Amino acid sequence: MSVLKTSVENELLSPPVRDDSQTMPELATEQTPDGGFRRQRNWFTARFGNDDGGWPAEPGRYRLLGSVGCGWARRQLIIIRLLGLEEAFPFVLLYGRDSQGWRISDSDGDVVQRFGTDRLNDFYRASDPDFVGRGTSPTVIDTVTGRVVTNNYHLLPADLETAWKPFHKVGAPDLYPEELRPEIDLLNQQLFDDVNNGTYKVIFAQSEGAARAAKRIFEARLADYDFRLASRRYLFGDQITDSDVRLFQTLSSFERNYRPGFVKLFGQEESVQISDYPNLWAYARDLFQNGFADDREKYFLGLVPGPSGDYINKGVISGSTDYLPSPEESLAAWKEPAGREGLAGSPLYTGPGGGGSYELWSFGQ
Repeated sequence: MSVLKTSVENELLSPPVRDDSQTMPELATEQTPDGGFRRQRNWFTARFGNDDGGWPAEPGRYRLLGSVGCGWARRQLIIIRLLGLEEAFPFVLLYGRDSQGWRISDSDGDVVQRFGTDRLNDFYRASDPDFVGRGTSPTVIDTVTGRVVTNNYHLLPADLETAWKPFHKVGAPDLYPEELRPEIDLLNQQLFDDVNNGTYKVIFAQSEGAARAAKRIFEARLADYDFRLASRRYLFGDQITDSDVRLFQTLSSFERNYRPGFVKLFGQEESVQISDYPNLWAYARDLFQNGFADDREKYFLGLVPGPSGDYINKGVISGSTDYLPSPEESLAAWKEPAGREGLAGSPLYTGPGGGGSYELWSFGQ
């Protein structure tokens, strides 16, 4: 269980100063003509594995750089923890982002000492002089060459679940079972577009129409998953899969990170809460209580204090948090019994890939 160190907390409480929010690429260049947020593509997309020249899976060779407050990075951390890859695939914290990009912690890992820079973008430019855009969380770097391996948070989980399987702990769950991969891939695509990135499509939209459309889709997906989880403990029945990790990343941070931005745009009455969906909320608590959030992640979710006794409030994208319950109240709610142990259910559902259409697509292969 990862615990936040005092030296790391000091960095987090004194991050680099960010420019005026209107200069953020998400609100400027990453926009469609009708005011919708269109996230930039990932620049480095190499895979792990021995096929097609992939990077070899060598324990200890790579570092996962990321912000624990970032859902894309927290997704990898949950998977690494569930599979027992913590020592094989060490994590180094990104603790602040300004106009020069993400800064790498000097107190959490050995990257700064090895390479003499605390700027993520330096690794991007050294790996590809033609790099443009912004370096992102998470990013994997190779400590032998100093090159960026990948910032493709979409497919890195599949590599951790397959190419790194020889190094999984005994009894690790099979998060990407072969017989379900086509349907998992399609559900993951939907989860990203409409739920994970859906929150950002609302908050970063530059037109009311785009924000409202994204909000309606987000709410529709939550309602669908709420029904799906009424008779299944997890999205694919009685086994945890990669899709559960991806859904949890948004559910766990919605109240204190994303919903304030919804409230800012639409008001409290028009902004849903996860607790409005009873099956979904119980499902999220079930995962929370069973290894999907360690102490460090609870700190970044604003639920527990750091060593100083202070709480972090840096994960809020926009909006006021004055109306939120106290961290103690929120944590107590997360600890309420989920009561889902008796559920099993079928992996068959009417969602993406139903009727055999999954046979036409291949995302994660």
